[in-house]
Amino acid sequence: MPEVAHLSQAAQAALMLPDDQRIARISGARWIGYTRAQEILTKLGDLLTYPRQPRMPNLLLYGATGNGKTMIVNRFLRRHPADDNPGGDAVVVPVLAVQAPPSPSESRLYDAILEAVFAPYKAREHVSTKQFQVLRILRGVQTQMLIIDEVHHVLVGSTTQQRVVMNAVKYLSNELQIPLVGVGTLEAVRAIQADPQLASRFYRAEVPLWRMGREYRKLLASFERMLPLKRPSHLAREPIATTLLAMTEGTIGELATLLKIAAIYAVRTGVERIDAAILAGLEWEPPSARHTPSLGHG
Repeated sequence: MPEVAHLSQAAQAALMLPDDQRIARISGARWIGYTRAQEILTKLGDLLTYPRQPRMPNLLLYGATGNGKTMIVNRFLRRHPADDNPGGDAVVVPVLAVQAPPSPSESRLYDAILEAVFAPYKAREHVSTKQFQVLRILRGVQTQMLIIDEVHHVLVGSTTQQRVVMNAVKYLSNELQIPLVGVGTLEAVRAIQADPQLASRFYRAEVPLWRMGREYRKLLASFERMLPLKRPSHLAREPIATTLLAMTEGTIGELATLLKIAAIYAVRTGVERIDAAILAGLEWEPPSARHTPSLGHG
């Protein structure tokens, strides 16, 4: 009989599955409500219920790539899904999330918003026409918050292009009297700070990289409870906690991926736990190593 005290009830039940199904379960996405994520969800909830007024507060959620920002946003979206509203004239979309265009373009920003609500539009339509359409549709679907992911993309173009897009963002917030949430990397902070008026209206919330400490150990323990392995790995203990931190460089997305790969390897090898030998057997490079050009010629 395998040990089960280290597992959640769902993970205990998964132990009874054939290995291929257990591996599929390990590969799935999972939400861990760590303290900082819960704090940000609370901030988003407060913004959503903020009374409408001409000057709405906004939020800039920023942090390293792969450090859980999008997962937090998706969690918030699941809490506030669109409603078909069968008794009304149109679907209700309380929270609308779009991705900033890869280059700073007011027209493409409006395209992204219109596509997100499945509204027909003409790509070559004049930007003022698209702007009017966006305002009309977002009022019609009763949008209460607009989330713009990858907002650091506005830094790609010229200063003039950046200013045009950020002014468009500010105009939407003013006209609709809804809060805006920008999501991006540290570069997004620079994008907002470039405009003093925007900077004064965007509160900043960082999703920092993980460091060794109580919260990090709690995170590792939470991951372990969800991974259906027959033997305890004691991920929160030394030296494995430090090894995992070094391998992932404090990024939760990397940590989640690494633990999935390691858990699958542990199942396939019959070891049934994540230990130093399992981690050493993986072909894994820390994130920074992947961004370093190879010196080889092979």
